[in-house]
Amino acid sequence: MNIGAHVSAAGSLTLAPQRAKDIGCECFQFFSRSPQGGKASVITPDIAKQFKANMKEYKQVNCYIHAPYYINFASPDTRIYNSSINIIREELERGSVLGVKALMFHPGSSKESGSEKGLELVCEGLKKVLDGYKGGTKLLIEISAGAGNVIGDTFEEINKMINSRQLKKYRLGICFDTAHAFASGYDLSSPVAVKKTFTEFDKIVGIKNLKLIHANDSKVELNTKKDRHDNIGQGKIGKTGFLAIVKLANQYDIDMILETPGDNERAKDIMTLKSMRVKK
Repeated sequence: MNIGAHVSAAGSLTLAPQRAKDIGCECFQFFSRSPQGGKASVITPDIAKQFKANMKEYKQVNCYIHAPYYINFASPDTRIYNSSINIIREELERGSVLGVKALMFHPGSSKESGSEKGLELVCEGLKKVLDGYKGGTKLLIEISAGAGNVIGDTFEEINKMINSRQLKKYRLGICFDTAHAFASGYDLSSPVAVKKTFTEFDKIVGIKNLKLIHANDSKVELNTKKDRHDNIGQGKIGKTGFLAIVKLANQYDIDMILETPGDNERAKDIMTLKSMRVKK
């Protein structure tokens, strides 16, 4: 497994691999377009070639794209709904051109549609995204923190999506965000808790579907339904919990990406996780 972090691609996508190397990454995550909105930059053949060359030069094993935050597949607003479908398909295609391993996204909020209808909208929308897609970048559903009416904050709801009649054949993967899961009520603060949580995950979702871990400590207590990231060992999950999480990631060869606060602190967090990886 490889350890890395979210890095900036501001200025040019081709700069991201070096920025990742500079803070000690072995893999990294980035936005291929603004997470707040606007038209995506064009990925020319020269940009794609340079990006791949920089991946090799700066020894980055894998890279991942995070989808924009405004995506909402559960929205009854046709403009938002269709835009979400188009953008995620576009991001998959862009990722495939760059050689990106996976794209992760948040399904959205069912506040206006209701949970049952919202879930149905998500499944139908993702089917439209994946219909006819031939690229190499895999699509991952990221577990949510449970605030408001977000979809995908429980293992049961994630299972309903990936094994729905619309999506089962596409074999979607899962990005497990530790801070989100903790906020949603899944304890990760000790080896016993980590084992229990991932045993439950395996039973309901399947460990084979776990493709990436977002390694974030939590500023808030267990089951508080708030998305508040903290640096490794400084939050409520703590170093004891992360030792067990790193061990599990190493066992199943699952990359870990940090989204913790502060560029300088994030570099320290990478070193912390690497030190945990070598411990027995």
